Amino acid sequence: MTLRSVVIGCGRYLPDRIVPNSEFEKTLDTNDEWIRTRSGIERRHFAGDGEFTSDLAAKAANAALANAGLDADDVDAIIVATSTPDLTFPSVATMVQQKIGMTRGFGFDVQAVCAGFVFALTTANGLLLSGQAKRVMVIGAETFSRIMDWTDRATCVLFGDGAGALIFEAQTGTGKNSDRGILAADLNSDGRYKDMLYVDGGVSSTGTSGKLRMQGNALFRQAVEKLAATAETALENAGLTRDDVDWVVPHQANIRIIQGTARKLGVPMEQVIQTVQDHGNTSAASIPLAFCVGVEEGKIKPGDLCIAEAIGGGLAWGAVALRW
Repeated sequence: MTLRSVVIGCGRYLPDRIVPNSEFEKTLDTNDEWIRTRSGIERRHFAGDGEFTSDLAAKAANAALANAGLDADDVDAIIVATSTPDLTFPSVATMVQQKIGMTRGFGFDVQAVCAGFVFALTTANGLLLSGQAKRVMVIGAETFSRIMDWTDRATCVLFGDGAGALIFEAQTGTGKNSDRGILAADLNSDGRYKDMLYVDGGVSSTGTSGKLRMQGNALFRQAVEKLAATAETALENAGLTRDDVDWVVPHQANIRIIQGTARKLGVPMEQVIQTVQDHGNTSAASIPLAFCVGVEEGKIKPGDLCIAEAIGGGLAWGAVALRW
């Protein structure tokens, strides 16, 4: 018997406040054309006053439960990928448990910045295949608007807030790569690249949350090469090739990175799920948001082979081959 981690539900949430590029023209030396040309972003969502990462995550969780036809206590575990928790501790996942009325099981957070959802997926897969859990909800949720330097036009226009959730269930498969579910993964990190993307604050260093700092050009050069390579490795680990891919579901950082990675993989843009124009870079939330949008738009269908890939601060990067 071969167990597979199969998606049985998905849900998403975006804050009500929509921020078009034009809003930044009031305070920065920038304009809509400059932002669109360099990032592909047209608008993003910002959390409202008193709206926290756990609130976004809980709303996405409830949407995923409704989509799967489940109650909160039908789930054994919650894993939240986030770099912007409500508090230093406890975890966002335990706060989500409380908010959705989950009274059993366990929850914890994973932090790998923009690659967090990929790392969380592989963690969930391990729990399911080991028998530790039968159903796991994986959530990516961020409020990056809380760590922006609003005077830095190179970074503050790029990020947005949001949350997406997928529910996985351990199901019996054939052991072949035609099975539904997570087929293979590839994870990587290299701390030598820390200064390319980091936050200049923390509990044990400054005692503050800090602000995001990024070396955009240097990160771009690393991103395309590493994203294409990790996607190829995940496919190879699954005994598949790029020709088997139905959809690339990338981290939505920047349209140029998305396009560059697709070219390097040899996958046409028509097979790439794109949400960056509407959401901006939502860090760990971007891949589950993109999965949900792909399903809602009728693109991603049961049986489709998807490759999800992401890179974030650390640097940390990875990919998951998943048959929907």
